[in-house]
Amino acid sequence: MAMSPLDAADAEKALHELESFLEKPQSRKHNRTVSFGKLDLPEYSVKKDVKANLSRTAYLDGLRGFAALLVYSLHHQVWAHSGMGGEFILENAFGWDHKYYFVCFPGIRILFSGGHLAVAIFFVISGYVLTAKPLRLLQARESAQLADNLSSALFRRWIRLFIPVIATTFLWMTSWHLFGIKSSNPIAAPPERTYLDEVWKWYCDFKNYSFIFTGDAWNAYNDHTWSIPMEFRGSIVVYTASLAFSRFKTDKRLLCEVGLIWYFLWIVDGWFCALFMVGMLLADLDLLAEKDRLPAVLARLRPFKLPLCYLMFFAALYLGGVPSITNDLSHLRDSPGWHFLSYLKPQAVYDFRWFFRFWAASLMVACIPHIAWLKAFFETTFCRYLGRISFGFYLVHGPVLWTVGDRLYAAVGRVREGHVGVVPTWINLFPFSGWGPFGLELNYLVPHLILLPLTLCLAEAITKLIDEPSVKFAQWAFGQDVAAPKKADP
Repeated sequence: MAMSPLDAADAEKALHELESFLEKPQSRKHNRTVSFGKLDLPEYSVKKDVKANLSRTAYLDGLRGFAALLVYSLHHQVWAHSGMGGEFILENAFGWDHKYYFVCFPGIRILFSGGHLAVAIFFVISGYVLTAKPLRLLQARESAQLADNLSSALFRRWIRLFIPVIATTFLWMTSWHLFGIKSSNPIAAPPERTYLDEVWKWYCDFKNYSFIFTGDAWNAYNDHTWSIPMEFRGSIVVYTASLAFSRFKTDKRLLCEVGLIWYFLWIVDGWFCALFMVGMLLADLDLLAEKDRLPAVLARLRPFKLPLCYLMFFAALYLGGVPSITNDLSHLRDSPGWHFLSYLKPQAVYDFRWFFRFWAASLMVACIPHIAWLKAFFETTFCRYLGRISFGFYLVHGPVLWTVGDRLYAAVGRVREGHVGVVPTWINLFPFSGWGPFGLELNYLVPHLILLPLTLCLAEAITKLIDEPSVKFAQWAFGQDVAAPKKADP
């Protein structure tokens, strides 16, 4: 994937700054880290002003990192509160069944159950980042460079997305047999009798999961990775669109991008493809805005940009909190504050939740760069650090939750049904008080003094030892025996 620089060299430089979840992470010279052997201390621990070195789209890296933290928050909230029906509280609307929890209040609920919205945001960012360089090249009519860029990007994309999944699920599966670790994930299959049987099962599971052209891909060893095949599908969509629209004039290209969004959302059930196309459209508009070439209808809105962006921001906060407990449309119509909105669902969309998340993610990514304080938040060193390790964070937070997290929750008194069969000796081992509002109880927060640093450290290790090497391997593999472009006859 690539960012949007002023020329090919700058484009490649900005690309390296933004690619942790979607493409190559920032190069070491841009990471404010302190070396310690193979790994680094987190960049946010180094007090140094790096604002001057931020790229125009650095906020996207921070947004991706914060979105990964929302996924972490959702999974831990639901898991730790399952013993008291937490999912039915967190995933229902504010006021459902005449209950008014602070964590369910519109906007606030994003911090506690916004992990679903985070996935939609991932897809918009992907569409933006993957197409920024191709769009700059096609706007400059650099057809040969565009073909080279798309060739390289498409070749490297599968390797970049799936090698980290291969490595982490293999290590996770191996730990079951090597250390006797028991996973508390209720939907995970039990371990096989022998390690060789497990390896064969893991191989069969992965080869089916990674083939994206049949059905819904599902990884039995880490179900949180369900979105990775969709990442690859969406990547193919925007790469193809970039090539297909490369000869069009600006107005026709923008019209085709909007047309594809309409097609994927109102004609067929392709919500994730629509999210990728929104990212492509936003990248195209940003590049045109740099050259003061926005379509006239958008240029006329410039005097109202800030109030419109705030309107988009608050709409995104509300729509992103769509009740997610079920995909039954009648349940949505009975939910306070959602009755009339429920009639907006297109016939083509099977799961209404992704329709509303589509709008929330699209509006959110579109408005952030135009709201100064919001953009500045996502440009902080901590958010950008989370962005750099976000793929590793996404891959390891589940196994940490299913092992260390589950045991710590049992120990502090957050007991769930599965604890009796998996970790009976940990139940109420050192109980803490459950004082505090729902979602912020003392015996929920205390385990995160261990869980969050542990997950961050493992994510850092995965980034350095697996994620970054996989990117380098993909680049090396593409560079082997690549034919030079044929020169035109004089």
